[in-house]
Amino acid sequence: MKKTILIIIIIFTILMVILFTKKDKKNNETNIFNAIPFYKKELQKEYEDYLKETNYPIKKVVLYVNIGINKPFYEGSKHSKYLNTNYILVNKYNYLDKDYIPNDLVILDKYAKAGIRLNKEAYENFIDMANDAKNENLNLRIISAYRSFEYQENLYNNYLKNDSKEKVDSYSARAGYSEHQTGLVIDIDNEKKDYNLFHLTEEYNWMQENAYKYGFILRYPRDKEYITGYKYESWHYRYVGKLIAKYIHENNITFEEYYYEFIDK
Repeated sequence: MKKTILIIIIIFTILMVILFTKKDKKNNETNIFNAIPFYKKELQKEYEDYLKETNYPIKKVVLYVNIGINKPFYEGSKHSKYLNTNYILVNKYNYLDKDYIPNDLVILDKYAKAGIRLNKEAYENFIDMANDAKNENLNLRIISAYRSFEYQENLYNNYLKNDSKEKVDSYSARAGYSEHQTGLVIDIDNEKKDYNLFHLTEEYNWMQENAYKYGFILRYPRDKEYITGYKYESWHYRYVGKLIAKYIHENNITFEEYYYEFIDK
């Protein structure tokens, strides 16, 4: 009797496993999102809702939801991953703690204003870039790089004295959400024009053609505000390494798009 009951239990278990396996397979076959390599199961409902809202192609829906574009800026933000790497992402959805300080900062002694610090690898590549620009009678100078949490907090609060929070958010990061805290960002000028007019210089034109060769990208390009969260900044460059910079340059995408397609999969 016991043997018969055991056999029945085993057969029942096998049948249930087969049934649920077929069910899962069927669900996977009808899920239009999971064919995308960077699909995330936990975001399934958000993909479905965003597709209904936008009717974008499936790949774009998955990518944009992964980035967070389906939500207001700063909503549902989370800790940045990959600290102290060239591919860390800090934006309006990914933040750094107050006490985060990059572990490889160096004080700049050339092509920069006094007292500025930057990631060592980024600075070495910037020196190569600035030297090559100098050979073509062009000047590149770093006017801002690493900023601490406290520095950014004071900067942001000072802006609020003159502009609304909505306006300030379009051009300045809140403390903890600034890429400058990674030590991988540079703001530059040509030592002649104000940095806000960098797009009117020969140096800017040269950077558009050559920055990626040294591992730098224009971080906040024109017409990408809905992704980056910031208005166009011709002077703001981010070091990501030569391979990533080359891909971003050749495909005319933002770092967010690269990050969620190839890094945070």
